[in-house]
Amino acid sequence: VGNRNKFNKEGVVAVNFTSKEVFMDIVNIKPQKDVLYANTHYQPLIEHLFAVGYVAQQLCLAVLTENKEKFALSAFIVGCLHDVGKIDPQFQTWVTKDKSKTFVAEDGQHIDDNKFSFDKHPRHNEISYVAFKAFEQHAGKKSAINPAHKRYIEHVIYWHHAKPFRKNDKGSKKFDSLNDIYEVFEASLNNKIQAFFESGFSVLEKVDALAATYTSTHESILNKLNWSKPESQFVEELNTQGIGLPAFKVYSPNKETFDNFAKEAKDNGNCNVIRACVITADRLVSALSAPALLHHIKNNSLLELVTKALTLESNLSSQIKDYLTQFPNSERTQKQHEIAKELSDKDSVSVLAGAAGCGKTKIALEWATLKNAQQIIWICPRVQVCQGIFDELTQHYLPNTKIEIATGEFKFTNTWDNKTPEKDYFSADIIITTIDQILSAIISHSKIDMLIQFMNAHVVFDEYHEYVTEPAFTLLFAELIACKKLRERQANTLLVSATPHYFYLKEVLGIDSDDVAVMPSFNECLYKIEFCHFDSKIRDESNPFYKPQTDKTFVISNTAKTAQLSFIQNQQQEKGSILLHSKFKKSDKKQLFEEVYDSFKRDGTNKYRILRSGPIVQASLNISCDYMVSEMTTAENILQRLGRLNRFGLNKDTISVLTIAITDSVSKGKCVDGSAKFLHSLNSLQSAKAWYDLLAQLDEQPIKLAQLYQIYTDFYQSEQCQTAVRSDLLAAIKTSINILTNKVNEPLVMPSKKAQTEGRAKISKNSLRGDNRFVQMAVCDVNNPTQPVVLNRYTYQFAVNDTEQFDNLTESLDTIRNYGLVDYMAQRHARIDKTSIIEGIPANKVTVRKILLENFARDPEYPLYLSYTPDDLLHQLGEKTAPAEAIYYVECDKQPIGMIAMKDLLNNNED
Repeated sequence: VGNRNKFNKEGVVAVNFTSKEVFMDIVNIKPQKDVLYANTHYQPLIEHLFAVGYVAQQLCLAVLTENKEKFALSAFIVGCLHDVGKIDPQFQTWVTKDKSKTFVAEDGQHIDDNKFSFDKHPRHNEISYVAFKAFEQHAGKKSAINPAHKRYIEHVIYWHHAKPFRKNDKGSKKFDSLNDIYEVFEASLNNKIQAFFESGFSVLEKVDALAATYTSTHESILNKLNWSKPESQFVEELNTQGIGLPAFKVYSPNKETFDNFAKEAKDNGNCNVIRACVITADRLVSALSAPALLHHIKNNSLLELVTKALTLESNLSSQIKDYLTQFPNSERTQKQHEIAKELSDKDSVSVLAGAAGCGKTKIALEWATLKNAQQIIWICPRVQVCQGIFDELTQHYLPNTKIEIATGEFKFTNTWDNKTPEKDYFSADIIITTIDQILSAIISHSKIDMLIQFMNAHVVFDEYHEYVTEPAFTLLFAELIACKKLRERQANTLLVSATPHYFYLKEVLGIDSDDVAVMPSFNECLYKIEFCHFDSKIRDESNPFYKPQTDKTFVISNTAKTAQLSFIQNQQQEKGSILLHSKFKKSDKKQLFEEVYDSFKRDGTNKYRILRSGPIVQASLNISCDYMVSEMTTAENILQRLGRLNRFGLNKDTISVLTIAITDSVSKGKCVDGSAKFLHSLNSLQSAKAWYDLLAQLDEQPIKLAQLYQIYTDFYQSEQCQTAVRSDLLAAIKTSINILTNKVNEPLVMPSKKAQTEGRAKISKNSLRGDNRFVQMAVCDVNNPTQPVVLNRYTYQFAVNDTEQFDNLTESLDTIRNYGLVDYMAQRHARIDKTSIIEGIPANKVTVRKILLENFARDPEYPLYLSYTPDDLLHQLGEKTAPAEAIYYVECDKQPIGMIAMKDLLNNNED
């Protein structure tokens, strides 16, 4: 106003409406007597409950197709019941106090008072669960809601907030059962809990009445549940004994059939979706001021919240179409289009089995545009796969599309020098991320609303076969697929792999092999597989990993240590060699990854001739070699590695040889030597042995790539092979259940009076990647392999402010403990660092010191020291030698070698 350019022809200035809270909204709002409130915005509880129920219902209807009416009803009921516990007089006293308008709740709104503790009082979601169970006991069995959805409803009521951390003081309630919560809550009401139930029923009657005025098709939730007004004997007839609380995840470790595991994954997936809809609705509604909420209700416009949350509009499909026009109308292009069309016509989740180099990425993009994708979430098993896809899409496929890489350590848009602002996370047209980021939606509370974006977007699971043998992900991946299957023909989900693991697809995901679209290889070159038996204890040329190489060769071992030691031993003989694995600090890993990609990609620089690597390069890297040595492993890993051999089909006149190094123990399926023990630890030994038996029948005869993939398909039809795979997969699933039980038991929130700010990432106690810790160590020079020299510097410098990231690395806590390095640090570190967290703790309290060091090492500012510099050893500790188990960050003139123990550098026995 006041700017003449803002007036239209009628002399009117257009004014925007906002549902966000603004100062004018709240300045005069005061709580009224006898009104129940839901939050510090002074939203009346009745309006809040109805609005959350309605928005949750509409979210369900929008993102689901299978049984969507049932799910929507369950979501509506949960929304109308979720905050009934806020009738609690203590909550009402707190919420109506005069508080700072800057108050921001971290985990929804709960009583937040210095004199109040949830160690002695239940949270409102716990009280809501008590109310639900109480009314259910009196309802009988005539409810219109089936038993399965009753379980989903009580699960989401209880878990719509994370569990508060409570001190385990002697004599205090543990809040581990319905009776625990009930007794504490009843005592807080001076045993007048009958009035609470009567008030709760009255609130729900008013919610029903409000719903009836909002929509003419509303059916009373009280009638649906068969609940009636509490009579005088309501409390006396209530039995709270022996009733537990809903488990966050339900899996049965004693089951032996895949049908049971698949059903449990589906049930957990159903809970995920309803919980995501309710919590997302709660957040959308709670963000409104009280007048804005009233405005939406009066104007019947709550659906606008859903539309705004789900609307995706972009030029992605047209940009992909433009990209596809660049290809010649060849037989290969026509076949790719045919496969993309077949995938787009599938009834639910689609699976692409594409041979190495067949153009799976291009097919996935064409599938997306045929499905009119507005946003693609491209999910990878590892950060390195994300890096490869990011480079491929931004440099070659879609340079003008907004493409984001979003992992724990990398957050960039379009280029590696363009950091993504926090406000723009997960907003690009194509988001490339790890499964860890997506799983946080179903194993945490704070990121559950990400599941709605996942359900709404087109999703590509690249190299999904890696989740089968990764125990933490075996079942959680199945949950994500179960969620997407609820959209039926609109699942908009594509699983991509050269090795689709047909057994897992059928038995766990419920996808038959006939439903897999197979893109054949157009590579007509010949391949030969040779076997080389070796003794893993010997490090000479009889061991194929330590034999010097001259051709354009990849040497891929199952562990980083083998790759490191073989590189060190051959650093002088081999010209143009490079080492890549997972045990580097961040900057080195990123640089070496780019060096490898630039050298070995199509029309690459050819700066290097030899790559020694761990499994890090075996999947989704568009690089190629002329000769390969691989350690024996599963069928999936062998074919993935083979996919880097003559990948571009340029060596048409020669036979490309893959030498598979195998120990006698692996060939016999016996867990004896280091190689076999490692495969056994991955629940892969019997599968690897069965695959070896099948490949050995080729008798080193030349074979085409297409024939090898057919052998892989036949492998899953063989009864003998299925027996081995079944055994390994069953072990992997049971390991997965143990991990989920121990690490994903329940979301937990720590009480905090401090505002949360975005800073350095810490390792979660519930990390699915293993129990790792940040580590620091001295640098060691190995230019002379027989005489390593420890230098007087550490691996990385500490950051100078809270937002600057450390250039650090992590190691398994089990490895650190087994090497005795926590004990060593606990005894000595305070003498080196006077600001250490263990400073002042007596030397005879070593156990206390160890606990502190291990717990604090989840923060990069407090790493565990795996070794010390010679100066620190001598001048601070008075010691001339370090323990043989000390781990160093090893370097040579050629490049960094990464993290490895001194005893491994000096010991000729690798096992």
